Amino acid sequence: MVNLAEVLKNALSLEVRDRATLAERLLASLEEISEEEAERLWAEEAERRLDEYRAGRAQGIQAEEVRVKAERLFR
Repeated sequence: MVNLAEVLKNALSLEVRDRATLAERLLASLEEISEEEAERLWAEEAERRLDEYRAGRAQGIQAEEVRVKAERLFR
């Protein structure tokens, strides 16, 4: 079986249009999971991020900085 690192390496070597198609199909596949599964996955991700933060491998971002960046992105 192919591992995630190998799949990612191959995916990133694709042309832009093919990467966009792949991303669209992957995102669409996530819509097929149950609400309970989605909640479980988000909880796991939140725990992972908190662990990274507590271990000093990730930094927090001020809410105001996030707001300003979001406004710029959605103009």
